[in-house]
Amino acid sequence: MLSNLVAIAFALASALVIAWGTVVRQRIAENAQRSVMRTAMRSPLWWIGTASAVVAYGLQLIALGFGTLLIVQPILVLSLMLTLPLATWYQGRRMSSEELLWCGLLTVSVGVILVFGRPTGGITSPPLERWLPAFALGLAAMGLLSFIARRIRSQRALLLGVVCGILYGFVAVLSKAVVDIFKESGISELLVSWPLYVLILAAGAGTVLQQYSFHAGPLKHSLPAMKIIEPLIAFTLGYAVLKEQFMVDSILGWTVMILAVACMVIATIVLSQKPMSTLPRITQTTAPRDSRGQKSRG
Repeated sequence: MLSNLVAIAFALASALVIAWGTVVRQRIAENAQRSVMRTAMRSPLWWIGTASAVVAYGLQLIALGFGTLLIVQPILVLSLMLTLPLATWYQGRRMSSEELLWCGLLTVSVGVILVFGRPTGGITSPPLERWLPAFALGLAAMGLLSFIARRIRSQRALLLGVVCGILYGFVAVLSKAVVDIFKESGISELLVSWPLYVLILAAGAGTVLQQYSFHAGPLKHSLPAMKIIEPLIAFTLGYAVLKEQFMVDSILGWTVMILAVACMVIATIVLSQKPMSTLPRITQTTAPRDSRGQKSRG
């Protein structure tokens, strides 16, 4: 029980750092005129945002060391709820009651998944043959979606967001595998294990791909796909590869879990689009202008 609480605390900290870094990198990517990565790398703020992603990932690894993937991953979805107030602050507007409502629903749904689902751990060192089918399906899906994204530019942000979500789902599962290898066998065994190097490759590719998906269109198109697909892929791989499970064994129990996941998905879609919605902005009052557009002095 104590280890799960520690995992939840570090996962929440990771979600907060992810939220801030996401807003920073997205704003830079959206304003890029030509080369996305070249523009981003010239901005000191982008490097700070990238460093925050490294810090967030470190916190996530610590959380995975204390808890299961099925505990940590739902909490990371809350980074979207934390992204919203940061985005509204940058835009100079207030959160609406509707936004607060969806934030509450997202929090409740994640709480139900954790408390009612009671996730349990699985195998710590799955054999390679358990990974290969998952890698094959994942690469095929990402390759197909990337090809479609090049052909259908109007949906490019959405499709790249889906690809990024799939990739980050694999990163989450590989991260859990790497942490388990380190805990059981130490650093020497970890350095000669293939999951570590596949993880590094996938994480690097995900960082670049996320930047391109942000540049391809508004955040409301790419972010929902990332935030929805990542936990669903992680859940699936956690069951199929790591053999982690929810302690639910009744029709009523699974009905509650399905409703909670559905609520999480819907809230994610709604909240992902809120930062870009047109709401009253907080502006300073300016002096009235006359018919020639000059400020009056009266």
